[in-house]
Amino acid sequence: MTPSETGRSALKRRQITEAATSAFLSKGYAGTSMDDIAKLAAVSKQTVYKHFSDKEKLFAEIVLATTDRIDGMLELVGRVPADADALEESLTGLARRFLSALTQPQVLQLRRLVIANADAFPELGADWYQQGFERVLTTLAATFEDLTERGLLRCEDPLLAAHHFSGLLLWIPVNKAMFHGSLQDSEADLDRCAAAGVRAFLAAYR
Repeated sequence: MTPSETGRSALKRRQITEAATSAFLSKGYAGTSMDDIAKLAAVSKQTVYKHFSDKEKLFAEIVLATTDRIDGMLELVGRVPADADALEESLTGLARRFLSALTQPQVLQLRRLVIANADAFPELGADWYQQGFERVLTTLAATFEDLTERGLLRCEDPLLAAHHFSGLLLWIPVNKAMFHGSLQDSEADLDRCAAAGVRAFLAAYR
């Protein structure tokens, strides 16, 4: 295959995955056909099958590809300044950015899509969780362990503390979004959620 052919093949593959992502998010897995994806990608169905042997493999690829976006979140939760005087301020800033990242419309849509198909594709759901949110929790736990060693927090189980921190932030806005179909909270609501969550966390763990 020549370089130009390789480039065209990569472009077609990208067109297909982008079209499939859009279709799955808007119509769900069961409601999307390979014909739909081919039409949206402006390619033939034969071209779709050339790159992906079936709909399940295409679905798995686009779901797991989204875990790459978590790298920025890992950097975010891995950097909390060890400053006792500014600990609440630093954690509130982290909480607010954490909330902003995890309540983006496409993130919420993808979460709903994976949950809706967890019975049909349990291994895919487990892989998406492990490669995505679980990595964030593990990194956050390491940060809390470091702050405990520095005498700023008291976390006997840093990973449990990471679950508590994220739960205090995400329970209200994400649950509401899951049931309503979209984010219901304003920026001011998310600010209050972040501040209140951090105060509750520090009441338990400072």
